[in-house]
Amino acid sequence: MTDQVLIIDFGSQVTQLIARRVREAGVYCEIVPFQSAEEGFHRLNPKAIILSGGPASTSEMGSPRAPQIVFDSGLPVLGICYGQMTMCVQMGGKAESSDHREFGRAYVEVQKDCPLFDGVWNEGERHQVWMSHGDRVIELPEGFEILAKSDGAPFAVFGNPERKTYGMMFHPEVVHTPDGAKLLSNFVHKVAGLAGDWSMAAYKDQAIEAIRAQVGDSRVICGLSGGVDSAVAAVLIHEAIGDQLTCIFVDHGLMRLNEAEQVVTLFREHYNIPLVHVDAADTFLDALEGETDPEKKRKTIGRLFIEVFEAEAKKIGGAEFLAQGTLYPDVIESVSFTGGPSVTIKSHHNVGGLPERMNMKLVEPLRELFKDEVRDLGRELGLPDAFVGRHPFPGPGLAIRCPGGVTREKMDILRQADAIYLDEIAKAGLYDAIWQAFAVLLPVQTVGVMGDGRTYEFVCALRAVTSVDGMTADFYHFDMEFLGRAATRIINEVRGINRVVYDVTSKPPGTIEWE
Repeated sequence: MTDQVLIIDFGSQVTQLIARRVREAGVYCEIVPFQSAEEGFHRLNPKAIILSGGPASTSEMGSPRAPQIVFDSGLPVLGICYGQMTMCVQMGGKAESSDHREFGRAYVEVQKDCPLFDGVWNEGERHQVWMSHGDRVIELPEGFEILAKSDGAPFAVFGNPERKTYGMMFHPEVVHTPDGAKLLSNFVHKVAGLAGDWSMAAYKDQAIEAIRAQVGDSRVICGLSGGVDSAVAAVLIHEAIGDQLTCIFVDHGLMRLNEAEQVVTLFREHYNIPLVHVDAADTFLDALEGETDPEKKRKTIGRLFIEVFEAEAKKIGGAEFLAQGTLYPDVIESVSFTGGPSVTIKSHHNVGGLPERMNMKLVEPLRELFKDEVRDLGRELGLPDAFVGRHPFPGPGLAIRCPGGVTREKMDILRQADAIYLDEIAKAGLYDAIWQAFAVLLPVQTVGVMGDGRTYEFVCALRAVTSVDGMTADFYHFDMEFLGRAATRIINEVRGINRVVYDVTSKPPGTIEWE
């Protein structure tokens, strides 16, 4: 394994973005909650450490702290927001709650050049950053100096270059700090001296060896959802162990137009991977008919998926391992970093695994990767770009994009509208510029006039968002000509829709899923 960075999480809603930026700089890293940071330190043997932000205040009794080994190790350390505060206090400085809080856009003035700023900021310059704090440092630890300040934070950046230890009050990981990624790159490369040699090709080779070592001669079954994650996991495992793998594709009838056929063709003809295709559309649609509660829809789909999958797995027999397309964000979100229970956000079949009664061991070769890294791995494995680059699709499929009751007729209407919308986006050359686009069939009908007659049909909402990281998003700014063209096609070609609207909501930081 190449050099690694340990990120200690104190509960910030954007800690994942720190890991993203570090990996973008070519350095492997992992996030651990502060409660298990010492174990993570010994397990990873890191070459540098980053302390994340968090909602606590160092002035509160029992507020979280980094293990002392972080500061005794002599390793390079970067503290961000709360991480800066606890680093300051634990190393002998002082911090307090402040009446001058800073939330949002702010500006820092560089007081002194240092390796952290090398080639990015210079002494005397003023730069935009993203602040989110109510505390501030009031006394530095011995040997530290002020490197940058803002109106609300006189110690906005401080450091001890000899110890290779720095703290910053703002968040460099978010896109609202324009130079933040460069500062994090400077920390891992110019401060910590790490090579930046982590690549997806190297990861693929390591993952294949790890799968072979874990599985040996045993058989593995993999539940395909039709999405990118499970497909990449299946192809990776097949490359490692060949026909020891059997995939089960539970076709629940809730996929986009022609997607089920594409999955079957890809696995049976292109990769020749053993595949069991279960057409369970009637089972799922009968159970969902008329259901309006979105959480009950999810739970119904998850329960039925497990039942169908388990029945097929018994027919195959002999498998000791279950393969899943679990991603790193799923792993992180499943752990509470602040001591309380985690919020259940993804309550469908691909989170939580299968029942214990199946008595199977898990193979999760993607559990250390982010979504964009999974796409890169898919390309490394030779998966078609048209498949790997597809927009994210929720596990519950179109059922969750049909608020209100689910019927076969409504699924067919939505499937056609969604396909036309995506076709127009592709024709306009916009597919790769948009992170996710889809149609929603609203649970309302309106009166309209089409030709010489009146209609009473559904309203279709179109959504398209852009995102750098999948954690924050903004609606895509289509021109009216495009929207008019897409809406006209949907109304003309899809019987059952007489009105189309465009959704301009955005996704703020901290919300995990966008469906």
